[in-house]
Amino acid sequence: MATRVLMVCLGNICRSPLAEGTFQHRVDEAGHTNDFIVDSAGTSAWHVGEHPHAGSTAIAADHGVDIRAQRSRQVTAAELHSWDWIIAMDGSNHKALLQLGAPPQRTRLLLSFDPSASIRDVPDPYYDGGFDRVFTLVDNACGHLLDFLTRDGA
Repeated sequence: MATRVLMVCLGNICRSPLAEGTFQHRVDEAGHTNDFIVDSAGTSAWHVGEHPHAGSTAIAADHGVDIRAQRSRQVTAAELHSWDWIIAMDGSNHKALLQLGAPPQRTRLLLSFDPSASIRDVPDPYYDGGFDRVFTLVDNACGHLLDFLTRDGA
């Protein structure tokens, strides 16, 4: 049975689409395509139906990851128990997910998987840019997440 992983940020147009695409890319490269189901969502409904932000799309493409087909959606309380792992991009969204009913033992911050990360939250590039830094943080953490899930936690 495939391990189900949901990436979550606020609007589901910058960080979580990038995390979804990057994690799926790493999964595919490692030969685990059939072992995972990966999706993303936002805790808000502000951008429902929109494509990922142009900055996320561009930085992903620069690294061979295509996220153009993704569309923003809002996470629902009803779906939370259908995911094996719910991965929040920051503490605010982590808290919102727990308040919505996400199982605490399976709801983690993305950067918590990267032992070298010096920060806790993936910065939101929506207003300030920095998509290249966000990609580096997300990519590193996704590598550690995949290692964790294929070795320890799946």
